[in-house]
Amino acid sequence: MRIPILKLKQYLLISIQVELDDQTALRFQEDLLTKIHQEGSEGVVIDLTSVETIDSFIAKVLGDVVNMANLMGAKVVLTGIQPAVAITLIDMGIKLENVPTALDLDQGLEKLQQELEG
Repeated sequence: MRIPILKLKQYLLISIQVELDDQTALRFQEDLLTKIHQEGSEGVVIDLTSVETIDSFIAKVLGDVVNMANLMGAKVVLTGIQPAVAITLIDMGIKLENVPTALDLDQGLEKLQQELEG
């Protein structure tokens, strides 16, 4: 299963609407990095509203995706993080200190625009 990656102006928009398993998460990581490279995207919004829980491997992959995208020059904003996901990320020691977050997709797009402009 592949997670759709939409292009919106110079941004990439991802809304994860499926249960993340290891294979899907790894494919998403590869697809997103390829798309950033192909499109020259400056920013990425990853919406996690539908993701209710994650395991330790998915937490690591998510942290890696954010770090890899940043290395490629794309700013990442995470939106819609559910309480259980936040707890897992912290419990697993995933460092997302400099990653902007927002409650929903609209706020996430606004925050991304602010981050890139300022």
